[in-house]
Amino acid sequence: METGKVAELFAFETGYANPKLDVRCAVFNASGQILLVREAADGLWSLPGGWADVGLSPAENAAKEVREESGHTVDIVRLLAAWDTAKHPHPPSVFHIWKLVFLGEIVRTGEVIGVETDAVEFFGLDELPPLSLGRIMPDQIRRLDALRRSGEVDFD
Repeated sequence: METGKVAELFAFETGYANPKLDVRCAVFNASGQILLVREAADGLWSLPGGWADVGLSPAENAAKEVREESGHTVDIVRLLAAWDTAKHPHPPSVFHIWKLVFLGEIVRTGEVIGVETDAVEFFGLDELPPLSLGRIMPDQIRRLDALRRSGEVDFD
């Protein structure tokens, strides 16, 4: 669609500013290590994830992000957390961001198909690499591990 037509569609939009939706997936191996991907943009590590795409559910988005960023195909097991990043010590952002984190289980391994990440690895919770703090915090990773073991869901 042409830029002018898109601008015309939104010319009379007077709605509210809405939060952006960040979907992530926590994948643990049998040893309790967590799957992280290294973001090519900043060289820091994060859970696979990103902005939710229109046309997919949040869970479908999370599974898609894992596949693109790690090469692994996962089944989404359940929601672990629904967090408002403004209520956590993330660095400031121009966006108001809600973060949904799902628990995923690997059903097939494969090759990374996206360009946003340049490494994939499992890490022990006490051996986390430098994290991309706008995406995930060390305390949040530890909380996700506790949530997966307890069966609880955390939310703000």
